[in-house]
Amino acid sequence: MDAFLIETETFRLAQTDLLIRAAVATGIGAIIGLEREYSAIREGTPGFAGIRTFVFVTVLGFLAAMAYHLLSPAVYLALLAAVTVLTAISYFITASRGDIGATTEFSVLISFFLGTLSFWGLIEVSLMFTVLTVVLLSAKFRLQSIVDQITADELYDFIRFVVIALLVFPFLPDMAYGPGGVLNPREIGWVILLTSGLGFVGYLLMKFLGARRGILLGGLAGGLISSTAVTWVYARKSREHPPLSGDCAVAILAASSVMILRVQVWTFLFNRTLFQTLTPAFGLLLLLLLGATLHFYFRQRQHAPAETSIRTGKPLDLHGALVFGLIYTLVLVIIYWAHTYLGTRGLMMSSAVAGLTDIDAIAISLSKMSGQSVSTAIAAKAVLIATLVNTAVKMGIGWWAGGVPLRRKLLIGYGLVLVVGLAALFLYPF
Repeated sequence: MDAFLIETETFRLAQTDLLIRAAVATGIGAIIGLEREYSAIREGTPGFAGIRTFVFVTVLGFLAAMAYHLLSPAVYLALLAAVTVLTAISYFITASRGDIGATTEFSVLISFFLGTLSFWGLIEVSLMFTVLTVVLLSAKFRLQSIVDQITADELYDFIRFVVIALLVFPFLPDMAYGPGGVLNPREIGWVILLTSGLGFVGYLLMKFLGARRGILLGGLAGGLISSTAVTWVYARKSREHPPLSGDCAVAILAASSVMILRVQVWTFLFNRTLFQTLTPAFGLLLLLLLGATLHFYFRQRQHAPAETSIRTGKPLDLHGALVFGLIYTLVLVIIYWAHTYLGTRGLMMSSAVAGLTDIDAIAISLSKMSGQSVSTAIAAKAVLIATLVNTAVKMGIGWWAGGVPLRRKLLIGYGLVLVVGLAALFLYPF
């Protein structure tokens, strides 16, 4: 075991650790310096800091942290002040020449602190911020290109979304209201925020990545949160822009595929026995959804997407999100009345009702109950029922809110899932 080179009441460091951390600090400075020097050469503007300078700065931050423990905290502050003054002088000189950007100067200060973090052994943190810094530095021209394409309406809608997300949603009461206490303003607000956010993200993805890739990525990302919300957003999109119906169908079916994977992940995490019991049936449903998704995706590749159609309309569809939130609220009330007046006629009825809105909650609950208060076979059937009911709800949403071309495609994709799922429910020996 290495002897400690530095050993105080609050900090100690062995020789091997010191060498490793010093190498990390040097590498961090080299990476950031390489990007800055390459950027200066490409832009044809001389920069005051290149690879060597950034390595020196991170090493100085590393040594300053060492001096903090071996000598005095005042030494660290003095070295930080010296780097800050030199950086400020450099900025004053470059600004006097007409270049008022301070990206490189801020990068120098960040590199100093990254060297300090490396000395303290926060390797993961320092590397994370190094990656973030390099990505932002190298994305200058791409970010400028994106900003140049943003319209006034898009900026205004983005500001509205931020205001709702940060100034309205956090202050909604997280309390139970209404019949049976099933109405929670915070949860309903989250549904509205999620739906409007998915629509806004989907709009931006379509604008900057193209209709086909944007819609598909929006569906996959949205499926990680709510495939029902994805169905609502893209069904409305297909009605507004019929040429995009095929791409919207692909996104909706892809989101439902992700939903099946989500359920399997929850059961795997909370109950391996239930996961193994559900795998044959859910694996078949997943193959059907993936098959339908790929079928319509390759069919759409034969047709050029209507890129110009995505530029019309409002990026942030708050009206549509509010309508979806109202529907969600009504479903909650219906669920309460179903439990109150129909009673708890077994777990199957409860699962079917729960499947009207969400799959994750019922999947997690049954995973915890399976093998204890509920048999694995009954729990597996209940999860499958909830999944099929949720699929039927999404098909109904697509049929009601979507255009005719979308309806046909969802009828094929979801229809196969419902037929095979019902067959598995009654024929498969759980």
